[in-house]
Amino acid sequence: MKRIKDMVAEANTMVEHAPATKLLDLPNQNGVTLVDLRDPRELERDGMIPGAFHCPRGMLEFWIDPESPYAKPVFQTANRFVFYCASGWRSALSAKTAQDMGLENVSHIEDGFAGWKKAGGAVGDKPQK
Repeated sequence: MKRIKDMVAEANTMVEHAPATKLLDLPNQNGVTLVDLRDPRELERDGMIPGAFHCPRGMLEFWIDPESPYAKPVFQTANRFVFYCASGWRSALSAKTAQDMGLENVSHIEDGFAGWKKAGGAVGDKPQK
């Protein structure tokens, strides 16, 4: 049986990652899309990185695939995609999945939104639809 911690460790050997302290300037960079993978309830409760694109983890593959009826144009750009979740586990798996699906410039925040807040990163409210 493959354990989740082994899957995360394997993903981290295959995708670029860094702690939040090294990525605090990302929201100000052109051509970078931060992707928040957390559940909508987490966003309501904790907020999110201002300007991040919300993609619930369960929809990632469907939103990336340009042939999917659920494809999102944001994933059809040449941007750098930096994924994050609460602690870095979902984002490690998601970054690997995105890379496997053909996104070329993919990474993740290894300590997640918790690390982002601890590092003093900007936090805003979940945008209203």
